[in-house]
Amino acid sequence: MSAEIPDWTTGREGLALARCRACGHVQYLRRPFCPECGSEDLGVEQASGRGTVYAVTVVARAPSPELSAHAPYGLALVDAEEGFRFMAHCPPEGVAIGDPVLTRFRSFGAGLVPFVTPEGTP
Repeated sequence: MSAEIPDWTTGREGLALARCRACGHVQYLRRPFCPECGSEDLGVEQASGRGTVYAVTVVARAPSPELSAHAPYGLALVDAEEGFRFMAHCPPEGVAIGDPVLTRFRSFGAGLVPFVTPEGTP
């Protein structure tokens, strides 16, 4: 992904996506080619952070002692309005399948993660 476009995987608040210039396919996972048509001509764009919850769960037992202070925490799969699906943290209560959400970013352990809340939540 481009250094100019902020992306949470590089420690900067933002969701970056790649759009194939040949066929228009959108991908969130980083690949050097388009999985739809094989083209290597990809443009990087900033995603809006808006989407709809596809699935949601609560993690009651953290995967490591360092993260246990965060439990319980919610995880959601979100269908971004740009056409890709991503995983984000969410409140353990108050987010349901079908909810429109906005993405913000929060510290989690030693990193930064996407955190979604229902649209209209301050």
